[in-house]
Amino acid sequence: MSLESKRVLITGGSGELGSRIALLLDAEGAKVTVMDRQPPRNLPVDFLRCDLASAEGLEEAALQLDDRPVDILVNLAGVQHFGPVESQTPAHLQTTYMVNLVAPVRLTQAVLPGMRARGSGQIVNVGSIFGSINFAHFATYSSSKAGLRGFSQALRREVAGSGIDVTYIAPRAVKTGFNSPKVLEFAARTKMAMDDPDKIAGRIVESIAGRRGDVYLGFPEAVFVRLNALAPGLVDRALAAGDREVAKLFA
Repeated sequence: MSLESKRVLITGGSGELGSRIALLLDAEGAKVTVMDRQPPRNLPVDFLRCDLASAEGLEEAALQLDDRPVDILVNLAGVQHFGPVESQTPAHLQTTYMVNLVAPVRLTQAVLPGMRARGSGQIVNVGSIFGSINFAHFATYSSSKAGLRGFSQALRREVAGSGIDVTYIAPRAVKTGFNSPKVLEFAARTKMAMDDPDKIAGRIVESIAGRRGDVYLGFPEAVFVRLNALAPGLVDRALAAGDREVAKLFA
C-alpha cells in the first residue's frame, strides 16, 4: 500500500526509534504528526504535545484527535522497568501500564469512529518480543506488552470487514538510549542480541505499508515466541540459567 498523503499519527515519535520511523514515513509521502512530550528535532512533521502517563494527560491527548482525521495510528510510545518487580515504585508502575497499554487503547478509541466512517484505516501497535516471551526482571514491561498483543488480536477480530487493519509489530531489543546500563549488562551476560534502530525502523515502516497482521522481528526470538505458546516449560528451562545470572545484578 502506498503511504502517499496518508495522515499518520505516531506516539513517541520524538525518540530515537520514533524519529527514524517518522522520517521514513515522511519520505514515503505520508503526512506525519508526532505526539510526544517534547517536539522532534529537525523533522518536517506536525507536533502534538501530550503526557500519556496520566489519566488527565491521556484524555487531553484523545480530545485533540476529535477534529483531526487519522488514517494510520502508530502506538509506539513505551516505558520500561528492569529489575525485581518489588523494586519498581508505585508511580512508575502506573506509568508503565498507562503508556504501554492504556494509552494505545484510549487513542484507538479516539480514532476508530472516523476510520469506520471512511471505511478505511490502520491501527499499528508496536509491542515487543518480551510481550510473548515474558522475561524475568521485566515483569511489568512484559505484561503490559502482552496486554497490547491481546488487545491487537481482539481488535482485529472486532473490526474485520470494516476496511480497518490492525498491525501488531514485536521487535526484540533495539540499540537505543531506551536501555539503561543494567539492561545493557543483562544483554551482555545473557548474550541477547540488540538490533540496529535504522534496520528496525525500516522493518516497521515496511510492515505498515504492507498492512501486515502480526510481525515478530529477530531470530531465534521469533521461533521462541511460537515455542513459548506451545511449551512454555521448555522456554522456562532454556532461560533459567540466564535468569539466575541476571539476578546477581540485584543481589
